[in-house]
Amino acid sequence: MKIKILYLILFFNISICASSNEILNESQIHKNLRCLVCQGQSISDSNSEFAQTLKMVVKDLIKQGKTEDEIYNFLSDKYGDWILYKPKFNYENFLLWSFPYLVLVFGGFIIVFLIRKRQKKT
Repeated sequence: MKIKILYLILFFNISICASSNEILNESQIHKNLRCLVCQGQSISDSNSEFAQTLKMVVKDLIKQGKTEDEIYNFLSDKYGDWILYKPKFNYENFLLWSFPYLVLVFGGFIIVFLIRKRQKKT
């Protein structure tokens, strides 16, 4: 009898942990999706109808067994990369991801050039 009670306790603990991971995963996805109506908020922060609809879509996709990346790909294909706060690194947005590093390197060369020029004058 004690072993059956122990198994029941373990079963309920495992099921509670599994459902809390699903909720955590869902809220993580909500924070990474931009509300297209508000544009400055994630769908977890927004109260617009679009955000509420997207929350239901994400919930349905999770119930269908889709992974986080599959959900992002689905929504990105439907609404464009703008909906993702962290867009995918691909050929189309290569310049977007590499531009800050190019500016940093180019700025470093300019600073070195100006320092050497100033040293030659003195």
